[in-house]
Amino acid sequence: MRARHKTGSLVFDRARKTWRFLQWVDGKRRSQTIGTKQEYPTKSAALRATEGLQITPKKPTDGATVKTLAARYEVERLPSRRSTARVYRSWLHNYVLPAWGESQISDVKPLPVEQWLHGLELSPKSKSHVRNMLHLLIDFAMLCGIMEIARNPIDLVRVRRATKRLRKPRSLTVAQFQKLSEHLREPFRTIAFVCVCFGLRISECLALKWCDVDWLNSTLRIERGIVEQNVDDVKTEDSRRTLTVAKELLDVLKVWKQTTEFSTNEDWIFASPLKVGKLPYSYTGVWRELQRAAGASGVGHLGTHSFRHTYRTWLDSVGTTVGVQQKLMRHSDIRTTMNVYGDAASADMREANEKVVKLAFSA
Repeated sequence: MRARHKTGSLVFDRARKTWRFLQWVDGKRRSQTIGTKQEYPTKSAALRATEGLQITPKKPTDGATVKTLAARYEVERLPSRRSTARVYRSWLHNYVLPAWGESQISDVKPLPVEQWLHGLELSPKSKSHVRNMLHLLIDFAMLCGIMEIARNPIDLVRVRRATKRLRKPRSLTVAQFQKLSEHLREPFRTIAFVCVCFGLRISECLALKWCDVDWLNSTLRIERGIVEQNVDDVKTEDSRRTLTVAKELLDVLKVWKQTTEFSTNEDWIFASPLKVGKLPYSYTGVWRELQRAAGASGVGHLGTHSFRHTYRTWLDSVGTTVGVQQKLMRHSDIRTTMNVYGDAASADMREANEKVVKLAFSA
């Protein structure tokens, strides 16, 4: 005999002469003995004994390690933008998984995590990125039902001086940039001028096509990026913008267009001959040439992002307001540029940009 109940079914086991309560838990049928026929002579009495009774699901063990959760996160939740996904994978595979990969999700506690982060030989800012990666994994575990929905324990983990840099970003003086440009071979010299005159990220610069240049109106569209030779979207929606090109820089681009064998509208501006123009020069190729020229010119070590920092410094030096700087740097939040607010008109942006270009070409 069987009696339906809102949280399960009541069954009388004739062989054992006992009442059993049946439930489906995590896709499997579970049963629990309620009592004998002598204890509960009627169905009603046995049903009353089941009120509020619910079998607690067993704590998952298989598939509940940090390693298996991370593998599922990479498939289902990793950001689609390649550069962001690459950074996330770096934090996961270089730091989180070696230390916590074999641990159960429930064993990731705030104090051990904080002590572990403290012992890592990383900058405070990098430690905060690793912490945030763990935070995302715990959130994902709750989303998937692997953990109960509650306060994320990583909220309690603190990283001291998380926003403090160990090394100050490198910016070049006008004299240093001119020395560097003298030692750069083409098209890397043109790449340097485009980056420093617009503050472009190297992924945006290498992804430029000739169709992005409006020669008549002297503008340049920033439409895409390229990461690990894969075409990607720009970092933020504010990064997608049409910029004014000063005459000096436009002349440099015209000279390069006449020089390169890849000059049709759909060609990459900095197409690589090694790839027969199908792809632009790689980040690694640009970085190596930059290091060679930096050493030869005596400028010292610098990265491709130094041009973006230089652009911001030069905007300051020509007296550009913060509001104009935000728009020229294409930051979505002015706090990224500087912790004040402001506004700007397109005429102010053009004037400020032309001043920076004159610094680059002042030699």
